[in-house]
Amino acid sequence: MPEVHIDIGGRSFEVACQEGEEHYLQSAAKMLDEEAKVLTSQVGRIPEQRMLLMAGLMLADKTAGVQDKLREMEGKMAEKEAELAQLRNAPVPEPERVEVPVVPKDVTDTLAEIAARAEALADTVDPRS
Repeated sequence: MPEVHIDIGGRSFEVACQEGEEHYLQSAAKMLDEEAKVLTSQVGRIPEQRMLLMAGLMLADKTAGVQDKLREMEGKMAEKEAELAQLRNAPVPEPERVEVPVVPKDVTDTLAEIAARAEALADTVDPRS
C-alpha cells in the first residue's frame, strides 16, 4: 500500500492509499488544502482538527450544492428526453395543401390582346421603336 505525502493548510501528512489511487488522493488533498487556506486567511492559525473539520464541512457544503444542481439538471434533461420521445413517436403530419389560383385563359388572352394593341399604338406614335 503506497504512502502519499500531502499538505493541507500548511501541515504535512503521510496517508496510505490503494495502489493506483495516488492521483485521486492528491486531487482530494488539493481541494481540502484550498478550503483550509481560505480558513487560515480568515481566522489565522487554528488547531489541526478544527481546520480539517471546517475545511471538510466547506467542501461538503459545495458538494451538496453541486448535487442539488445536478438533480435539477437531471430533471430538466428527463423532461427534454420525454418531449423528444413524444415528438419522435408523434404521427407524421398530413402534408399541407396549398391552392394556387390560376388566371383563366380568357383573361390572359385579353391581356395579350391589350398588350399587342398598345405596342401597335406605340409604333404609330413613334415608328423608331
